[in-house]
Amino acid sequence: MFDGRLLAIAIHPSKSAPMVPRDSVAAVAGSGIVDDYYSLGKHGSGIIQPDQEVTLIEAEAIAAACQDYQLIFDHLTSRRNLLTEGVPLNHLVGKEFSIGEVILRGVELCEPCGHLEKLTIPGIKRALIHRGGLRAHVVRSGTLHIGDQIAPIHTGQVSRLPRTG
Repeated sequence: MFDGRLLAIAIHPSKSAPMVPRDSVAAVAGSGIVDDYYSLGKHGSGIIQPDQEVTLIEAEAIAAACQDYQLIFDHLTSRRNLLTEGVPLNHLVGKEFSIGEVILRGVELCEPCGHLEKLTIPGIKRALIHRGGLRAHVVRSGTLHIGDQIAPIHTGQVSRLPRTG
């Protein structure tokens, strides 16, 4: 059981563009965050994958990574859409949870990649291994707002979505 909060929101309009902070964003079932690169269907085959709709990272994970690896970076540098507090994201794979009025389903861990390090700072990939956040699928559309409560939905485990394409 947890009771977390949404601390920050950001989108990236293109694959390599800097993250742009927002106070609120629309999240659309089957598409992701409006105006975010992945929701525009420009990645890869142009088909939106459930694991590309939304990315989340814990404020606690960023703080630990910075401390453990003597780095200085923030949620924008992590290139994740949503910054959470008080939410055990690694435990939400295959589970549904709410952020305000929006319902998300955890799809898989969002392990860091070489592209992240290329765009940001040396060492960030290593620092975020196993704490790089969560990829999630939008189950119910709505608007996300900074300060929204994040809570589990007690429907039991949800089966992992198959990858398409």
